[in-house]
Amino acid sequence: LGKVFYLHWPLVFLILVVGCFGFLMLYSVADGDYEKWSKPQLERFLIGFVIMLIMGCVGIDFWRACSPFVYFFGVLLLISVFFFGDYGGGAKRWLEFGSFRFQPSEIMKVGLVMFLAIYYDWLKPANTSKIFWVIIPIIIIVLPTALIIPQPDLGTGTIIAMTGVTMMFAAGVHYFYFLIVVFLIPAFLVLLFYSRNTSWQLVTDYQFNRIDTFLNPEKDPLGVGYQITQSKIALGSGGLEGKGFMQGSQSQLDFLPYKHTDFIFTTIAEEFGFFGGVGLLLIYSAILIFCLFSAFKNKNRFGSLLTIGLSTTFFSYFFVNIAAVTGMAPVTGVPLPLISYGGSAMLVVLGIFGLIQSSHVHRLIKKD
Repeated sequence: LGKVFYLHWPLVFLILVVGCFGFLMLYSVADGDYEKWSKPQLERFLIGFVIMLIMGCVGIDFWRACSPFVYFFGVLLLISVFFFGDYGGGAKRWLEFGSFRFQPSEIMKVGLVMFLAIYYDWLKPANTSKIFWVIIPIIIIVLPTALIIPQPDLGTGTIIAMTGVTMMFAAGVHYFYFLIVVFLIPAFLVLLFYSRNTSWQLVTDYQFNRIDTFLNPEKDPLGVGYQITQSKIALGSGGLEGKGFMQGSQSQLDFLPYKHTDFIFTTIAEEFGFFGGVGLLLIYSAILIFCLFSAFKNKNRFGSLLTIGLSTTFFSYFFVNIAAVTGMAPVTGVPLPLISYGGSAMLVVLGIFGLIQSSHVHRLIKKD
């Protein structure tokens, strides 16, 4: 119990602030109905919050030992989705156990980071940039990414890849490898579009439609472009100060689809304006800075890499979500962390902070 005093309490406070703001927004988009979305979200948050505190007090060596099991369990669940997965919103991403429904890809976000952290903790620094030891983490990253993108879930696949590459960089892999990736990206994009309507098409028609809508949402404003068009209207109508709590026309009059899940940021911008949206981004940024400072001061290599990787995952959540709903990226179905309605993402995000807290509490403990 004494470890409770060593938790990163400013980080705990900011998580509570964002969580409470999320309940407020879910109450608003439900037109003042607390039972509809706010109550179940609050119950999930309280369960996850307690789990986070407990995880923070568990020794970092325990999480190190669990890392390979979490990763391979996540891979097994992703494979299970192909055979037993449940459909929703045009995608096959969920597994159901009775009344419990969750996305295995959410678990994979954590499992990948844990496995890469233990890999680089085990690997001698002198071997980090040798080609053989670079290929292994690439395989570790590509395996879950290749299982997630065909679900289809390009957003989560992007987050997995982004997180993995960031961890390789943080571990000290030579910058030459990253330059190769940068030069290969344009070639991959050309190949991606060239593959369309061929027998070896790289992504599904569903994903190509998302890309088409991103490039030209005005082409079908009442069809596939309706979602992003209404989102932009809501964002612009909020102005600097917003229309006021529960006064957003797009969300309150149900013009905005998925207003309680993926597109809840547009409701925030409509009701609280530019200042409200930037305020939320500042809180997210403060959370990220606290995590990174903790990572840099961590004398335990596994704990440091774990914190950097999980911080990247958290950043990817809100970056990809906000980029999508503002029209800066294709719509991907990635939730806004601690705010969007949903059980899997909420519990996983709080689990992420539980691991970060454990790394922080045990940051002075070096590996034997």
